[in-house]
Amino acid sequence: MTRSTCKVLYVSGEISPFVRVSSLADFMASFPQAMEDEGCEARIMMPKYGVINDRKFRLHDVLRLSDIKVPLKDKTDLLHVKVTALPSSKIQTYFLYNEKYFKRNGLFTDMAQGDNFKGSAERVIFFNIGILETLQRLGWKPDIIHFHDWYASLVPLLLKTVYADNAFFKGIKTVLTLHNVHSQGVFPVKPFKKLLPEAMIEGLHAEGDDAVNMLFTGIEHADRVATTSGRYAELISNDVDAAHGVDKILALRGNHLEGIINGLDTKQWNPSSDKLIKKKFDVERLEEKLENKKYLHQELKLSFDEDAPLIGAMVNFDRFQGIELVVDAIENLMQLDLRLVISGTGDKNIQNKLQDLATRYHGKLGLNFEFTDAFFHQIMASADMLLMPGKLESCGMMQFFAMRYGTLPIIYAGSGSAETIDEVDQQHDGSGFAFHEYTHEALTKTVEAALSIYGDKERWARLVTDSMEREMTWKDSAEKYNQIYRGLLERV
Repeated sequence: MTRSTCKVLYVSGEISPFVRVSSLADFMASFPQAMEDEGCEARIMMPKYGVINDRKFRLHDVLRLSDIKVPLKDKTDLLHVKVTALPSSKIQTYFLYNEKYFKRNGLFTDMAQGDNFKGSAERVIFFNIGILETLQRLGWKPDIIHFHDWYASLVPLLLKTVYADNAFFKGIKTVLTLHNVHSQGVFPVKPFKKLLPEAMIEGLHAEGDDAVNMLFTGIEHADRVATTSGRYAELISNDVDAAHGVDKILALRGNHLEGIINGLDTKQWNPSSDKLIKKKFDVERLEEKLENKKYLHQELKLSFDEDAPLIGAMVNFDRFQGIELVVDAIENLMQLDLRLVISGTGDKNIQNKLQDLATRYHGKLGLNFEFTDAFFHQIMASADMLLMPGKLESCGMMQFFAMRYGTLPIIYAGSGSAETIDEVDQQHDGSGFAFHEYTHEALTKTVEAALSIYGDKERWARLVTDSMEREMTWKDSAEKYNQIYRGLLERV
C-alpha cells in the first residue's frame, strides 16, 4: 500500500460548523483534512439532524443517493443523502437522512434533561446500517472506517456479522477514537432485538439486563482503539472514576490504547484572517485584540476596565465539564478585579443559577446560552484567559484555539489537556495556568496567581506573543494515525 492509496471514511455524530455539542465537533472540523494532507483520501458521514440548515451549509440532494434501502429485521426503510464539502476543504461530507428518524430538532440526547430522546435507539440503528448501505450505493470502498465515540459503534459488529459475506466490505478495517468516555450511548435493548438480526444481538455489549452500551460494543469489535492524549489513555485504563467502566473492556481486549494529541487547523483558526471576529490581529497588532475585548464587553453589557482581565469559560452545563466547580467559585472570583463570561447550554437549573448570579454581579459576569461559531471565535479573540475546568478532559481543542488567539488557558492539571500546555508560574514563562487540586478554592488561587502576572504588562505581552507563535499543527498527530492505518492494512 502506498501513501496515496489509503481511503478513509470518517464517521461522527457531530462536526463543526454543522452541529456542535462537544470538542469532538471541533476535532472533526479539521482532522480529516489533516489526514488528506498526510496522503489519505478522506470522506465523511454524519446524520442529517433537523437542526442543520441546508441553505446555510449548501447541502444538496444527489439523485443517485436517494431511496437507498436500509434493511432492518422485519422491514426496510429508505435513506436519502445530502452532500456538501467540509468548510475550508474540499472533502465530501455525506448527511444521512430519513424524515421519520431525523426531522426533529436535537441530536440523540436531550442536553437539558440529560437523557436520550424518545426513539433515539431506532435512529442509531438506522444510521449505522445506513452508513454501509450508502457506501455500497456510492461504489466507494474505504480501506479504513474511522469512527469517533459511540455514534457509529455498531459498524465493526455489522461488518463481522450481517455484512461478513458481502464481497464489497472484504478487508475493511475499523478504528475507534475515544474523545469523551462518559458519553457512551446507552439505549434500551428492545429496539435492537426488534430491528437487528440474531447474529448481531449476541455481539452487543449489554448494560444490565435491558440496555445496550454502544461505546463498549465499539471498543469490543473495532480493530484498533485510540484516544486524544497519552494522559487520558492512562486515566481511562487505570482510574476507575475517569474510565466510567471502559478500563474493564479495554483490559479484556488487551489492547494497547494509543494516546495521540490533537492538533490545530492554523488556517481556520488564524486571528489575522478570521472573518468571524470584530478586529483581525496578529503579534504585531496586539492592540486590535484589545478592540475585540472592548467589543465583547459592549455586547454583554460588562463594565470595561483595560486593567481588569476578561476570562472566558465555554462549558456544557452537565456534571462532566466542571461547570459546578465554576459556579462554586463565582462568589470568590467576583471579589477579584476581573470580568467573567460563561457560555454554554444544558441543565436548566445551572442556567437559572447563573442568571441569578449575573443579576447580582451585573457588569462583572456575562452569560451566553446560544452557541454560534461567531461567538466561539469572538470569545477566543476577546478574552485574556480561557477557563477550562473539566476534571476528566481527554484533550479537547479549545486550549489550542485560545493560545492561537493570545488567550492563555487555565486548566486542571490532572486532565488530558494539561499535556498540551507549559505551565506558567511566578518563576517560569509558559502557555497556560493549571490548578492542581480539584476544588473551587484551588481554581480561585490559580486565577489570583494569573491576575498577578497579568499585572506585569511587559511579561504578559511576552506570554501572549509566545503562545500565538507556538507550533500547534496536526502534522505529528496525522503521521501517528497514518501509522495505525498502515499497520492494519499491511496485515490484510
